Amino acid sequence: MIQVKGYAAQKASAPLEPYSFQRRQPGEHDVVIDIKYCGICHTDIHQVTDGWGGSVYPMVPGHEITGVVSQIGPKVIRYKVGDKVGVGCFVDSCRKCGPCQRGLEQYCQEGMTTTYNGFERDGKTQTQGGYSTKIVVDENYVLKMPENIPLDRAAPLLCAGITLYSPLSHWKAGPGKKVGIVGLGGLGHIGVKISHALGAEVTVLSHSLAKQDDAKKLGADKFYATSDPQTFANLKGYFDLIINTVSSGIDLNAYLDLLTLDGAMVLVGMPETETSVGAFLLAGARRTLAGSLIGGIRETQDMLDFCSKHNIACDIELIPIQKVNEAYKRILKSDVRYRFVIDANSL
Repeated sequence: MIQVKGYAAQKASAPLEPYSFQRRQPGEHDVVIDIKYCGICHTDIHQVTDGWGGSVYPMVPGHEITGVVSQIGPKVIRYKVGDKVGVGCFVDSCRKCGPCQRGLEQYCQEGMTTTYNGFERDGKTQTQGGYSTKIVVDENYVLKMPENIPLDRAAPLLCAGITLYSPLSHWKAGPGKKVGIVGLGGLGHIGVKISHALGAEVTVLSHSLAKQDDAKKLGADKFYATSDPQTFANLKGYFDLIINTVSSGIDLNAYLDLLTLDGAMVLVGMPETETSVGAFLLAGARRTLAGSLIGGIRETQDMLDFCSKHNIACDIELIPIQKVNEAYKRILKSDVRYRFVIDANSL
């Protein structure tokens, strides 16, 4: 077994603290990765606090992992020692169902094996994430990182980046399309960059005007404060596509009314409470309310290649692991521009 250092929550809402555990020795197709950086996702907070239910402890969070290959199994063909690689939100799937066969492993009918707060395919071995020094992953679930993007600024692409790229791609954001991004946080800021690179007109919808200058620098064409009721009157029927990135409950009906005929609103933020939707708002303009969950391995690699081509990286604040609990508190106050990334060298 491989001895690993990390930070873990021992129970729901407990502060993260130093934790030692073991990873498996690499199997035939496994890659051992020395973790260099790991982004902090709002999902980590939901899971650590058991906000969505079903959390398993002790829990080492982290699913925005970048690092360097330090060891490979005897049958690994995709990677070699020294390669810069990444690991996102899952590390395995059944590989047999329809979604898996189509490269949509995130929708595996048997359930994907999440990078942390889950179990390996044996149903017994708990998975632990990237707030740690090493991880062992099957080569088929490892990503090749772009050479022109620093590993620290690339880490959040493995969740935030693909979470926005997938729906923007699926709903064909591009020239002639009007895209609204609700929320300018870790997800929203990278959504603005990707939408802009795709050639769409990009509008940020944020609670206040505080981040307006930032949004314009990131590539937004327009910016509106949702705390101003006039915003919803002015933008009625305006957008072809709205991506809602916020993980707190908001009035979805107000935003649905901003969609044009055949427009779609896609939920990528996951609130802990349910919200109601008016059927007439959907039917009255043949609108769609949909959800999207990260992306498969192939699409995630496509996203990384796209970001490499367009020099898209995340705006981050790099911190030592010892400041992770402080970072969680700041995230809940929206006090980060725009993603915390842990320097694993501090472990």
